[in-house]
Amino acid sequence: MNLPNIITLSRIPLMFVVVWLMYQQWTGAATLAFWLFIAAAIGDWLDGYIARKRNLISIFGKFMDALTDKIFVVGIMIAFVDKDIVPIYFVLIVLCREFLISGMRMMAAAKGVVVAAERGGKTKTLTQLIAVGFLLFVPMLQGDIAQWVAFDFSPYSQVIHHVGLWLFILGVYFTVRSGWDYLSKYRGVVFEDVG
Repeated sequence: MNLPNIITLSRIPLMFVVVWLMYQQWTGAATLAFWLFIAAAIGDWLDGYIARKRNLISIFGKFMDALTDKIFVVGIMIAFVDKDIVPIYFVLIVLCREFLISGMRMMAAAKGVVVAAERGGKTKTLTQLIAVGFLLFVPMLQGDIAQWVAFDFSPYSQVIHHVGLWLFILGVYFTVRSGWDYLSKYRGVVFEDVG
């Protein structure tokens, strides 16, 4: 187990901590959730950077990096649905795509084909991370920062929430688009033995 893989796998317990903090009412919980999310997002870049720099790239690392991205983001999305921050059908679209592409990757791997991350998938992940960041910033601004500086940020937080929601919808679009691109590119590998 090398350092990039440790950083990659750390995003799974971090997701549970961030989601737990989202439900806490004490001052500072929303701020801690936001900054732990930022740390995890930086870790998503850092693990790949270290792996390339130290020549530690492995099939396990590539697979787990993609998988932990999905677990991390989808876990927070489910909490957003529970807290009525995003509509459930957007998250269901994301879940369907992630299961389909993960299944396709497993089928391809069974045939000795590695499905590498593509630009569309990376754009999807980046857009989702930015959208989640905006949506996690709102409770920090409304609750913690507003209390610390004794100022009503409600008008600003509504704008930030709307930006986050539109970015979330854009992320859903990229999710569907990149899923279609993966299926189109690798359909020969996946469906070659289907009668």
